[in-house]
Amino acid sequence: MYNLFGAAFRIAAKDIAIELRTRTAFMSALVFAILVLAILYFARDPTSVGAADIAPGALWVTFTFAAMIGLNRAFLLEKENAAIDGLILTDVSKSAIFIGKVLGNLAFVFVVEFVSLPLFVLFYNLDITAQIPGLILVIVLATVAFVSVGTLLSSMVVRTRFAELMLPLLLLPFLVPPIVSAVQVTSRLLAGRPLSEVTGWLNLLGGFDVAFVTLSILLFEATLAE
Repeated sequence: MYNLFGAAFRIAAKDIAIELRTRTAFMSALVFAILVLAILYFARDPTSVGAADIAPGALWVTFTFAAMIGLNRAFLLEKENAAIDGLILTDVSKSAIFIGKVLGNLAFVFVVEFVSLPLFVLFYNLDITAQIPGLILVIVLATVAFVSVGTLLSSMVVRTRFAELMLPLLLLPFLVPPIVSAVQVTSRLLAGRPLSEVTGWLNLLGGFDVAFVTLSILLFEATLAE
């Protein structure tokens, strides 16, 4: 178990170090997030649609599509110079490779979300001070769900010619359940409802996390073999 997570942390640290050195994906995702927030905000008619009504959907559209930029790069880093083949040939378990990639992707996505959330509050002029614990909880649960399955799908499409186009097409159907749940929770929290009112949705998100992570680990070795 120690070797498993030790190898996973080293793989994640390697991916994070590469991103810190280039910052290409992070800056692209951040600019994209700002652009999406601005477009969705200025596209609404303030006389008919309140900011609080459109805010939950805008937040999760921003998070998910900005995250795809990082997920696309998850295995493209290993494709150069056939590094992924070298990684497979090492004595590191396939589960450690997957967990490491997920941890690296989670670090990337969480940073993008952490930077985007204040911009979201600024655009929509919302006071979320009381809702911060609940928002952090739903953000973590939903992010783990779509990052885990996104990492698996990224490993499947990395060898294809149009990996950047294939990943969103394959990932979007899997995003629907966790993102719908996240939007439902977020809308109720922003409306000032208590966290106890959304425990059912949070339990559903937790179930998606367990199912997606477990299935992704089980299927990952097969995708590497292909």
